[in-house]
Order: sequence, then structure tokens, then C-alpha cells
Amino acid sequence: MESLTYREALGRALADAMREDESVFVLGEEVGRYGGAYGVTKGLIEEFGPERLLDTPISEAGIVGAAVGAAMAGMRPVAELMYIDFIGMTMDQLGNQAAKIRYMFGGQIGVPMVLRTQGGTGRSAGAQHSQSLEAYVMHTPGLRLAIPATVADAYHLLRAALTQPDPVVFIEHKALYAMKAEVDLAAPVPDWGQAALRREGGDLVIVSYSRQVHYALEAAEALAGEGIEAAVVDLRTLNPLDFETIRPLVEAAGRAMVVSEGPMTAGVAAELAARISEECFDYLEDPVVRVAGEDIPISVSTALETASVPTPELIAATARRLCR
Repeated sequence: MESLTYREALGRALADAMREDESVFVLGEEVGRYGGAYGVTKGLIEEFGPERLLDTPISEAGIVGAAVGAAMAGMRPVAELMYIDFIGMTMDQLGNQAAKIRYMFGGQIGVPMVLRTQGGTGRSAGAQHSQSLEAYVMHTPGLRLAIPATVADAYHLLRAALTQPDPVVFIEHKALYAMKAEVDLAAPVPDWGQAALRREGGDLVIVSYSRQVHYALEAAEALAGEGIEAAVVDLRTLNPLDFETIRPLVEAAGRAMVVSEGPMTAGVAAELAARISEECFDYLEDPVVRVAGEDIPISVSTALETASVPTPELIAATARRLCR
């Protein structure tokens, strides 16, 4: 067991993978000498050198394009995109190339790369640096999507992502980097795409991911004091999506809520709510409820930023109405 922050767990995962596999290297803006915008790669250049910690120009398309080419040539690149807000500039390389190569070449070649990036609110970074754009990735066939909520998953999910034969987009939440916990680095790695039941409860199932898992757990504790027992499911990955864990829980409870920091309209919560409604309809006592971000650009104002995404209080209040 080691006591690590979310940030340190990610760096440790990269270091361990680079020691084990010489084909793993990192490229991106300020990933080398500076140690990454959020400090994840800090200190790695001293061990692995500038050949494997490549500082690139400020060109998101160039970073991802180089990673795609390197992966096709037999390397296992980890490209860092400083903010997911800039993913639009990479969508030809990521969505048209990385996601499609295996299919365009009849399965003869894959693109085993990982694109690390971060999203979400919590730093008053404004409308262009605070978005939750995981739905963009989830909507693109051929891309895998991992989104860890815990320190242990920051380590184990990144290690698992670096074994996948196809491109993985790995989204970290900017508000979780300082979170600290004990991590068993030698623990068996969960099956890729397997959700985690973080809390049991028979009255309601709350399905979430990333920082909102912690908000859901806080809300569930408050609800328990009022006699409402809510289960909390941490999805861990959005593609693949582990619906086999969700289905029996919803069938038993009869009520479900999906919580996402991304915008409400056409978002991850909408997709999950639709699928729960379709596959669990005969067991539902009430319609599936979405708790998600407002359909507005994120404000730099701390108060407005907080008000634009789900909070533990909003999750708890919505659950009370659903279970009334």
C-alpha cells in the first residue's frame, strides 16, 4: 500500500509502464522539463530523458497526429492534451484516423495510443478551459473512453489503458488531482470496462462517473439519514459501458438517477437514461431522472460555475423527490 495523490498515481502508472515497456513514451506541451500542466509527469524526464518525454510545440493536431503515426509504427505513445476543451482541434487525427484505422485496414493494424487529458469545473478557468466534453468521445465509434474517479483507478485504469490494442481517451478531472488515498499498486487490475459499486442501497440507483461519484456518495450519506438507501455506481469507463452491473441493481431498486457534469442536452446522462428506460422499463417505478450540467458556457465566477453543474445538495434534493 502506498499513500498517493490522484496526480502522483497517474505519474506512477506512467513510470511503471515506461520501465516495463520501452515502446511507451509521452509527448505533449510542457510534459518534459516542466513536468506537465498539472504536474503528472514531474520528475520523469530525469529517469527517462527527453527522448521519451517529448516537449512539443503548441499544436494539438500535431501532438495527436504524431501519436497516431507512432502507434501505427509499433510504439505505444501517451499524448497529453492540456485541456479537453481543445479536443476539437484533434478530431480529424483522433476521430477520422485513430478511431478508424483498424476498420479501414481490415484489422491488420491498430492504433494502441492513449490520449490523456483533463476536463471539468472547479478552478474558475472560464468557458474555454472548464468543459466536460466526454460525450464527444463517447459518440465516436472506435475510441475507448476511461474516466477515473478514485486514486486507485487513476493508477490501475491508466495501466490498463496502456495495454489496449485501440486508442483510449483518458479523461482526468482537474478538481481531483490533489485527492489522496492509500493505493494497493499490486492489487489485481479490474477487468477493462468493469464498473464499480461504490455504495449499496435498495431504494435508488445513482449512476455516475468522475468527480460526480464523490458528490453522489456524499448525497447518499445524507439520504441515508432520512431513511433513503441509494446505491452508487462508478462507471469507470464510458466505452466500453458496463450495463451488466447497472441492470440488476435498477431492476431491484425500481428507481434510477444518472449524474453527469456534462451538459444535459444530448449528453452522457441522456444516453444512459435512455438505455436504462429501454432495458429496465418493466421494473421501473418512476421515470429515470437526469442530473447534469446546465446548457450554458461555464462562467469564470466561482458562484456561477458551482451553480452550473450538479452538487451533492442538488443530487440529494432530486433523489428525495424521486423517492417521495
